[in-house]
Amino acid sequence: MDMGVGPGSAKIDLSKIKRGPIVAALIIGAFVSILNETLLNIAFPSLMEQFGIGESTVQWLSTAYMLVVGILVPITALLQLWFTTRQMFIGAMTLFLVGTIICGFSPVFGVLLVGRILQAVGTGLMLPVLMNTILSIYPPQNRGAAMGMIGLVIMTAPAIGPTLSGLIVDSLSWRWLFYLVIPLAAFSIVFAAVFLKNVSILTKPKVDYISILLSTIGFGGIVYGFSSAGEGTWSDPKVVWCITAGAISLLLFVWRQLKMEEPMLDLRTFKFPMFSLVTVLMLVLMMSMFSTMIMLPLFLQNALGLTALAAGLVMMPGGIINGLMAPITGKLFDKFGPRVLIIPGLALLIVAIFLFSRIDASWTGGYVIFLHVMMMIGISMVMMPAQTTALNQLPPLLYPHGTAIMNTLQQVAGAVGMALFISIMTAGAKNYVTTTGDLNPVQSMVAGLHNAFVIGLVLAIVAFVLGLFVKRTTSPVEEEQSAA
Repeated sequence: MDMGVGPGSAKIDLSKIKRGPIVAALIIGAFVSILNETLLNIAFPSLMEQFGIGESTVQWLSTAYMLVVGILVPITALLQLWFTTRQMFIGAMTLFLVGTIICGFSPVFGVLLVGRILQAVGTGLMLPVLMNTILSIYPPQNRGAAMGMIGLVIMTAPAIGPTLSGLIVDSLSWRWLFYLVIPLAAFSIVFAAVFLKNVSILTKPKVDYISILLSTIGFGGIVYGFSSAGEGTWSDPKVVWCITAGAISLLLFVWRQLKMEEPMLDLRTFKFPMFSLVTVLMLVLMMSMFSTMIMLPLFLQNALGLTALAAGLVMMPGGIINGLMAPITGKLFDKFGPRVLIIPGLALLIVAIFLFSRIDASWTGGYVIFLHVMMMIGISMVMMPAQTTALNQLPPLLYPHGTAIMNTLQQVAGAVGMALFISIMTAGAKNYVTTTGDLNPVQSMVAGLHNAFVIGLVLAIVAFVLGLFVKRTTSPVEEEQSAA
């Protein structure tokens, strides 16, 4: 089968399209939805008090969000071949807006959870559209800078979310976390309706409902299973059955995709070596990154005694610098290629996590900020350049599939990483008490954190080895056009 430009591509003339307004529309929508992912966590105590619920119940506001995004992203590869860019984006943001309104005015927890799920549906539908649109409207030599702008939003929004949330909850109430987002989401829809253009290729393949079912059970089971393991124990029957059902469904899903003439998620993307290499690199990198992103807030609050707001302020500089670095690394990528960024970035990540592995209860907030900033600079030198390199090698018809695969596996890596490092930390803390007899909760936590960071360091070293093989790529179609 031809994997080039595909049917219908001749109807889309991108030569005179104005890229600036399109990217602006995407960035506004991305900022609103991604900010929302981390906005609610600090409000959990307030929600537990208002609705009279426990930690295991309120946690569903995060678990359900991650679960829905993990289920939806694989299906977006199919949806982007059936619906135009405008339909996908405006539809996604409309669902997000409706969910936000429901959350803001929810009288009981069940209604709040429904609104949160609608927000997640909007986010899950929109994220792959971002990257696919950038791939469609920019040539390979300019994609780094454009992806860097998207990276600015993807990295900065979660960084300011917890701090902004703390300020709002302390000053107003948790409902204002949604009230303030409503006009932003509405503005995003209006702006996109005016400026966003259709840039996707519609082939309208046959809808295979068995693939959708297997994908939902597969990715949903794995994300939910590992998320539940992070909150409880690995031996919990719910965890075992969810991961087992997810793994079996995922194997059946892969087998079915390989047998179909028009697969829902085209796994031929893995025939392109750089895409395959970077996908594995991103999985390892995401898990390594989670060793710090999950462990640091626990250390700051439980070991150093900081408030949630103060912990958010300590974490914020690294996240903001990571976001600000994204456009810079994007432009450097366009000029010099991936290797001059990825290899030094991974080396910086290794140094930062090595220093984190020497964690101690006597550390100051300033030293944590320094190490976190170092780590986030390293990550910013790797994330967008690596993803752009991988997607550049794909032909245009595989763009929706490549972006869906990469976003899906990052969701899975997030769930696995969260469960893995919380388990390592918990086991390390218990082992410390058993072997030393010291019941000091701070010292036992630090011992557990040390073990978690050591495993994170091993993953960072594996990522560095993979990064040595990354090189600049172009797609077969673009190579033919260059030769012509």
